[in-house]
Amino acid sequence: MAATIFLSVALPQAQAQSRPQYAHLVMDYETGEVLSASNPDTPIFPASLTKVMTLYLLFDALDKGQLKLNQRLTVSRHAAGMVPSKLGLNPGETIAVQDLIGSLVTRSANDMAVVAAEALGGTEAKFAEMMTKRARELGMRRTTFRNASGLPNAQQKSTARDMATLARALIRDHGKYYHFFSSRSFQYQGRSYQSHNRLMLNYEGADGIKTGYIHASGFNLMSSAVRDGRRVIGVIFGGQTAQSRDKAMARLLDEGFARLRGVERMEMVSAPRKDDPLASATVAAQIGLKPALADLKTPQPAAVAAANENILGIGDADESSWGIQVGAFSQYDPANNAVNAAVRRLGETIANGRASVIPVTTGGATLFRARVIGITEDQARAACKLLESDKQSCQLVRPAA
Repeated sequence: MAATIFLSVALPQAQAQSRPQYAHLVMDYETGEVLSASNPDTPIFPASLTKVMTLYLLFDALDKGQLKLNQRLTVSRHAAGMVPSKLGLNPGETIAVQDLIGSLVTRSANDMAVVAAEALGGTEAKFAEMMTKRARELGMRRTTFRNASGLPNAQQKSTARDMATLARALIRDHGKYYHFFSSRSFQYQGRSYQSHNRLMLNYEGADGIKTGYIHASGFNLMSSAVRDGRRVIGVIFGGQTAQSRDKAMARLLDEGFARLRGVERMEMVSAPRKDDPLASATVAAQIGLKPALADLKTPQPAAVAAANENILGIGDADESSWGIQVGAFSQYDPANNAVNAAVRRLGETIANGRASVIPVTTGGATLFRARVIGITEDQARAACKLLESDKQSCQLVRPAA
């Protein structure tokens, strides 16, 4: 009887293990808005998507001066013993950091992931702790790392939402290194390795970033693509084949871009809800309008427009101040999220600047402009240069006449 019960439990578990869980999430990079998702918070094996976090920490180290691109790192016996995919260097050999990056992105080299881990953490286990800690700091609440490569480990899990969060953070925080993820091939010691990321090679606007596979995860993919100045991030876990996964991602990205185009159309025709005085008061407080306007029972487009003409798009800053605009939205919340993300990204570049969400009414419709105000011309130009290097929208806002 006991044996019968054991079999009835064990069989479904075996079946579950042979059929990886499917999950996906598509995100608007600029605002972080989720455009579509299924099982986005289900913990699944990330496989080689893990290497994106390994590279994120490597880029952190480069920015801090702890490593240099031409610095050579030594291959340990532990690193050389990793199973393929690998570069195949012997213990004691060295590799430049720049080549190591190429091998992780293009070859998905497990041995080089360990080389990076040991250079930064001393041991791979210690580095995995660093990875998990950084994941929490980035908001990846359901992710635990146990190694640097993504090779099978029962405790190493992540989610589609967390991996999309990582992709967004990578592009936002380390945009100057993101070009590595667009590499179609990697040359090392006379050999050429072609990218595993077939979707990047064939999908219009795709510019990275990483594939992954182990038997327990199925075929995973983290993707990013830009069209008409808008970037969409997509993550798929649990594809049945690489080909079906890529087709599914192409469809999901198409749908994401279509939804963004729909949002842009709505921005030209939709006005704020007339039964939401709280939203009106919040917006008024953000841009420093007089209390009388914030106290209105319902939004008054003409009054808002008049107030905006007085401040000329730069909030309550001195009229000699410059600003930048990082987007215009049909609703307040996405605008607020976008400008706050820009402020965090820009840091000291916009010292003394302030986040501002400015409603502008035209043709009976209201847009919410996401701006940083109260900065100098040099700060504004430097801020836009930095954001544009991250593939983010940025427009200069000149001083009032």
